[in-house]
Amino acid sequence: MSYEAAQNNESLQPPTHGGNRTNGSSPLEKDFSNGYDLHHNMDEGEALKRIQTAGSISISPELFEKLYLSPQNKVSGDLRKTFGNPTPLCLVGFLLSLTPLSCDLMGWRGAGGSGAASTGAYFFFGGLLMILGAIGEWILGNTFPFVVFGSFGAFWLTFGATLQPFYNAYGAYSPDPSIPGEGLATTGFNASFAFFLLFMGLLCFIYFICALRTNVVFVLIFILLVPSFGCLAGAYWHLAMDPKSTIVTPLLIAAGAMTFVIDMLGWYLFFGILLASLDFPFSLPVGDLSRMIKGGSEKARDKGEHSA
Repeated sequence: MSYEAAQNNESLQPPTHGGNRTNGSSPLEKDFSNGYDLHHNMDEGEALKRIQTAGSISISPELFEKLYLSPQNKVSGDLRKTFGNPTPLCLVGFLLSLTPLSCDLMGWRGAGGSGAASTGAYFFFGGLLMILGAIGEWILGNTFPFVVFGSFGAFWLTFGATLQPFYNAYGAYSPDPSIPGEGLATTGFNASFAFFLLFMGLLCFIYFICALRTNVVFVLIFILLVPSFGCLAGAYWHLAMDPKSTIVTPLLIAAGAMTFVIDMLGWYLFFGILLASLDFPFSLPVGDLSRMIKGGSEKARDKGEHSA
């Protein structure tokens, strides 16, 4: 992260003597006591705006990708200087929903029940935080993280609603309407819910391809999400065919193990983004890929320069 000095600002006339200088150097950026004289046709507010713009912060493509999980793009306005980075908030919502669910799927300490005990976390961490963060990404013009976090926020809301009796997702399949829980063991419910998980896997495969222009950690997360959703879909289909199937538990454990690895990658990425956001003197490498696979506009520009 480096400061860009204002070198050619014709509307601000630095003094020829006096002012706040250090060892004969030029006036300090954003130091308004340096004796700048306002041009005769410029008011004080306009001058202040130009001085602030001159002291703006530029972010390298690698740091931008690390902070926003998206290749650097140009947007109008200064929204990224005005609002905070919503990406860590989205990751918190994702991780505090998936990490307990991973442990539930593996049956650690007697956990189970498809993570029903964490239904509240699915609504408020996975759903609420990720949707709010996605809106923040949309405001900043970060299309890829906006779509990713928004879709996963909707996934957690859907998963939480499916487990919530109020929405009658499984109760509608129960042979006895007075006992909605019996619908969980029916062929119709399990086979139908498996299709939702299957196409979540397809969505993650698309995200995996797109993430090849972000970083290695993000790519690994989506690589592992694809078979994780595949195992979950397989488990529900086996439940649909035979509620006593012995294949169900191994599939759930496999899904839990893969998502637990995803959790660790996510926590690492989350920690790395926070360190970069706070400008710590050290950082965690995430394996930037944004410069390895050039964008279409960058290739076209390079081609035009070579042809010229």
